[in-house]
Amino acid sequence: MREALIQALGHAFRQPALLRQALTHSSYAADNNERLEFLGDSIVDMVVSMLLFERFPALREGELSRLRAQFVKQDALHEIALDLNLGESLLLGEGEHKSGGRQRPSILADALEAVFGAIYLDGGFEAVKGVIERLYANKLVALDPAKSLKDPKTALQEILQARRLGLPRYELVAERGLAHAREFEISCVVEPLGLLTQGIGSSRRIAEQQAARAALQELEKQ
Repeated sequence: MREALIQALGHAFRQPALLRQALTHSSYAADNNERLEFLGDSIVDMVVSMLLFERFPALREGELSRLRAQFVKQDALHEIALDLNLGESLLLGEGEHKSGGRQRPSILADALEAVFGAIYLDGGFEAVKGVIERLYANKLVALDPAKSLKDPKTALQEILQARRLGLPRYELVAERGLAHAREFEISCVVEPLGLLTQGIGSSRRIAEQQAARAALQELEKQ
């Protein structure tokens, strides 16, 4: 599984031990990915800031900051980690493994940041910048600041109001995990359109925004 991950990242590690550490959760060993996650968090902030700064020269500081927040938040990192099938390569303790840790957004997002930290230590800034730029390429191409500067719930509400339709309804589907790693699953229901989407997040608010984003994507197909 790790070879497939290396291929997807596009970075051949000269120090494979760094990748192993990046994929090691604290439930598995004391020598885990927490310090690399700390480093990777700062790196992804820096690289995404550079990419947005170069791509959108007309945007003001506040607008760039709001776009960056969308790109570096847990949900965005979780999506990229899923695309990489990162969970299959994680080293987890038995408890985390049995409780679904390989799919948990917080664990996947943190591990991805740790991988970025590992790439930086292994190959330097240009190497990690290239990897992050490739992984975010589709998101950058599809980004419309006029839409993205609104949160998904607000954007969905405005679209439905413009169509003279009722407001969406958000319902709790499931609540999972321990107190320190809670995960919420929320459904977004737009009854007049027969639309039902779901979102998962570490809080109800995040899960609702994910469900609203999924509803927006479905509306764009119609």
